[in-house]
Amino acid sequence: MLLFFQEEWEMEGLQTVGILLVICSSLKLLHFLGLIDFSTGDSIEDDFELSTVCHRPEGLDKLQEQTKFTKKELQVLYRGFKNECPSGVVNEETFKHIYSQFFPQGDSSTYAHFLFEAFDTNKNGNVSFEDFVAGLSIILRGSINDRLNWAFNLYDLNKDGCITKEEMMDIMKSIYDMMGKYTYPCMQDDAPRDHVENFFQKMDRNKDGVVTIEEFIESCQKDENIMQSMQLFDNVI
Repeated sequence: MLLFFQEEWEMEGLQTVGILLVICSSLKLLHFLGLIDFSTGDSIEDDFELSTVCHRPEGLDKLQEQTKFTKKELQVLYRGFKNECPSGVVNEETFKHIYSQFFPQGDSSTYAHFLFEAFDTNKNGNVSFEDFVAGLSIILRGSINDRLNWAFNLYDLNKDGCITKEEMMDIMKSIYDMMGKYTYPCMQDDAPRDHVENFFQKMDRNKDGVVTIEEFIESCQKDENIMQSMQLFDNVI
């Protein structure tokens, strides 16, 4: 997985790497919950029987309407979620602990914080099953625009509708910290800033110092590499 990121970093740049990290981080959550197995080709429907689901969330039909998952998929997702999160919610410290296992070579705490904020749509300090599947539905099943909007929301740290250089710098530093010593080629201290400048040169169409959602989506849609990366995991679950 790290080699994959290394090659993508050299070939495609910050935007694609950031989007890939969002998608792959979500896949790692699914793997942690035991819902997908990277080592086999069996489908989740073969791995889990509905009869093993002990608890069902309230409003399952409503969740089915609000997401792009089937009722069977939601039941399987809920089983895995409850197995690892018996309380029914995940707090930020648990989220950070999960990601520290995914990226032991670096410090993933800041990136995990940013990702947690993106999933915690109610801003109550917890990610519920409903929050989890809503975000996952967008990342894995949403339209290109839906996914780009979700990625933009992740980068827009203060949720004011635009991405500043300071926000992008914080994101970039968190990615470097998470990748740790295995980042290749070895990054110079000013590498995050250089990537931020490149990001704004490409995305900030009117050169006003911020990137709006319209600029972000338009620029991404014109980038073939980004468009390909958005479709990598369409049929994961």
